[in-house]
Amino acid sequence: MSLRYSDKPWVKSYDKGIPATIDVPNHPVQHFLEEGARRIPDNPAMVFQGREVSYKELNDAADAVAAALVANGFKKGDRAVLYMPNLPQFVIIYYGILKAGGIVIATNPMYTERELQHQLKDCGAETVFVLSRYYPLLKKVQKSGETKVKRIIVAYIKDYLPGVKSVLYGLLKEKKAGDKVEVAAGDLTMKEFLALGRRSPKPNVTVSGDDIALLQYTGGTTGLSKGAIGLHRNLVANAIMVSHWITDWKFGQDTLLGAIPFFHSYGMVTAVIFTLAIGGRIAIVPNPRDLKDVLGNINTHKPAYFPGVPAMYVGINNNPDVAAGKYDVKSIRACISGSAPLLLETKQKFEKLTGGKLVEGYGLTESHVATHANPINGLNPPGSIGLPLPGVEVKVVDPIEGEQELPVGAIGELIMRGPTIMQGYWNMPNETATSLRDGWLYTGDIARMDEKGYFYIEDRKKDLIICGGYNVYPREVEEVLARHPAVLEVTVAGVPDAKRGETVMAWIVKRPDHANVTEKEIIEWSKEQLAAYKYPRIIEFREQLPKTAALKVLKRELVKEYKEHAANGSGQREKTAA
Repeated sequence: MSLRYSDKPWVKSYDKGIPATIDVPNHPVQHFLEEGARRIPDNPAMVFQGREVSYKELNDAADAVAAALVANGFKKGDRAVLYMPNLPQFVIIYYGILKAGGIVIATNPMYTERELQHQLKDCGAETVFVLSRYYPLLKKVQKSGETKVKRIIVAYIKDYLPGVKSVLYGLLKEKKAGDKVEVAAGDLTMKEFLALGRRSPKPNVTVSGDDIALLQYTGGTTGLSKGAIGLHRNLVANAIMVSHWITDWKFGQDTLLGAIPFFHSYGMVTAVIFTLAIGGRIAIVPNPRDLKDVLGNINTHKPAYFPGVPAMYVGINNNPDVAAGKYDVKSIRACISGSAPLLLETKQKFEKLTGGKLVEGYGLTESHVATHANPINGLNPPGSIGLPLPGVEVKVVDPIEGEQELPVGAIGELIMRGPTIMQGYWNMPNETATSLRDGWLYTGDIARMDEKGYFYIEDRKKDLIICGGYNVYPREVEEVLARHPAVLEVTVAGVPDAKRGETVMAWIVKRPDHANVTEKEIIEWSKEQLAAYKYPRIIEFREQLPKTAALKVLKRELVKEYKEHAANGSGQREKTAA
């Protein structure tokens, strides 16, 4: 499939060598792995705690997973769930499911029993691959009788640790990590499953770009999560887009830091798919919150590419060991930040520390994943999510009318179409009809485009704060507050107000060397930076901000907490009204 948008204004702002046209082949996602196994069989495809797995070893293990699935009655189009953090087994199983013609559902390991049950029930999966520590919760859900789960395969962290580390893990950490679990009759360990696959015939399954590869569930922070249907060609297209955007890679030579959760569409596309598409090596980090492990992997494995979220870059920027030179972060050449707004101060400090480029990107679960990014080498206007990637067509339309395209500079709803856009939501025809109209995905994000084709997210439609009839976009307030010398992290949202309908509230994590700053001082300072209706009337200082597993701030949890305090008559723990 070929898409040509060379007449769009953003194409003129592309870095040199980036095409306006992309060709999306009709091959499945696993083609990238199979090509790597053919061309560079002995090269490492991934490394975990010092244990390297070659392209051949990875491909052979994925073949064994596929063969074992089919031997157990798995058919093309069946769903299989991955319920584990970033581990070598995740990558092996992911490609094994695809090779068997299956549909992957990657589940957040932090889900509660209710959330896990909903997702398993909704997708109708009979097969679940689970890390041992989550096995008891899965068995509890299975026994509820609300799902179709009948086939469970249990993976252990120590199985892909190097010899000495594996022994030490078994002696010291099994009990604490929950790895020492007894597998119930009828369930299998991952080792047993691979052994079954290796003695079973190779599946005779034909998979094309038009087959479903993925049900990627939205986070569900505003309700029950929805499964976005992704075809193989949607995922292949996004990997190709990213490979055009990052132009300095050489096949078989680069390492990418795999710290973003693989169950998240961003981590899945950038680490699990894109890295293999360029013959690279994934340096696997199971927990993105473990900054010591993140930095250790950077120091040891010298990744060129580090897809992440702002919280990760902020952590590195403020780590005293990095400042002291205890970690070598100079290997990093390019980072695309997603999931949350990238503040200018974060970008500038990280680029100074590493010598690499950190640019903001944008994407949605429904677009699998990236649709915009700032050029790696070109202009990065402050606050911009960048330019549409090759093959993506974008409009800003009237948020009420929904179809009328607005002129350059006008603010409206961002809509897009292109080769990565989902086919719809699984079992949700009404929600699909609302989000997809005539091939266009209606994002719910409020945006504008400048004359050079750069886009700016003003905010989510649902996050817009209306104060006494005035529209306030949280991102603008966050950008301003982040410039205050006492502010380490900040998020902003609207909370109920008897006079104004809503008012602006900010939750702030202080820098350690500004522990004595007061709410009043922040508010008085912000009055000089923002219009009267925009500055925050309420400030709460916190030790940390609540975040998802992908390190995205949970604004709605903060607002909910505030409302509960207000309803109980206790007010906010620390607040200042002005």
